[in-house]
Amino acid sequence: MPAKPRPALLPRLLLAVLALLVLLGVGHALLWRWMAGQVEANLAAWEAARRTEGWVVEHGAPVRAGWPLAVRLRLPAFRLAREAVDWRAASIELRLALARPGRLVVDMAGEHRLRLGQGDWPVQAGALSASLPVERRALPSEATIRGAGLRMGEIGVAALWLDLETREGALEGEPALGLRGALDGVDLPVALAALGPRIEGLALDTVLTGPMPPPASLAARAASWRDGGGTLALRRLDLRWGPVTAALDATLALDQALQPMGAGTLRLTGAEAALDALAAAGMLAPRGAAGARVMAGLLGRVPPEGGPPRIEVPLTLDRQRLTLAGLPLARIETWRWP
Repeated sequence: MPAKPRPALLPRLLLAVLALLVLLGVGHALLWRWMAGQVEANLAAWEAARRTEGWVVEHGAPVRAGWPLAVRLRLPAFRLAREAVDWRAASIELRLALARPGRLVVDMAGEHRLRLGQGDWPVQAGALSASLPVERRALPSEATIRGAGLRMGEIGVAALWLDLETREGALEGEPALGLRGALDGVDLPVALAALGPRIEGLALDTVLTGPMPPPASLAARAASWRDGGGTLALRRLDLRWGPVTAALDATLALDQALQPMGAGTLRLTGAEAALDALAAAGMLAPRGAAGARVMAGLLGRVPPEGGPPRIEVPLTLDRQRLTLAGLPLARIETWRWP
């Protein structure tokens, strides 16, 4: 008796694969919608927390995009403001890659408006983004910021990077906030170009010790931080500008009048050019500038590797008076807290 023909397996296999692909596609779409909802929910919680602290947070209706590989949430007409700070952006975008659900990228390229105290500037960013962990905190535990092609008023910046670390609950003497970063290629307007039209580089490494004060006015928070023994350790501030190369390390705090005070060490090449520029800008009294020139000439030493003379001198800031190796240099204007 002839055997019965076996049904073809290929069509069934293709149907099974097609059904699996459909299920995966539906599951992926549901996962994307759920993650988009989570991004919006976390954003709403962050906004509510900031508003309870006195911040103004405003933006237009969020616009979702990015499927299938990422969740992108565009916030048009974004604004974040409080007291003397007001930041407005044409739009910002929150981006969460499905492959890295614990990492949020905030894209801030485009046009901005920034007000700090009495200053108000237009800001243009060719590229500007922040990468930080997904968490519900006023400040992220850590963040990286990268930018290029920036312009703030008449000042341009070719590139910048910043790394931020924070620690909640820091006690007196413990690091509460660390900031490292650099600016490369800072183009200056004529009025500020005393040492040349471009600052080649500016680098910063600093640590703010706790305890961090609770939300309040800036003056109240500053007083609370001072009373708790807070300090700002300036581990490194490097400047390369025309004929001047400077490196400063210092420790700063606030006095009873909430004015900065502290002491540090300055290493400087091109001292004469720097003093001439400060005197021309009215930041140094003629008498102080003349005395500083004499001291720079006496203390200048050619470094072992060669090059122009370099000086290493102590700097002190006390009662708004800046002194260089005990020589009065300048009086610092009073800082008025908002």
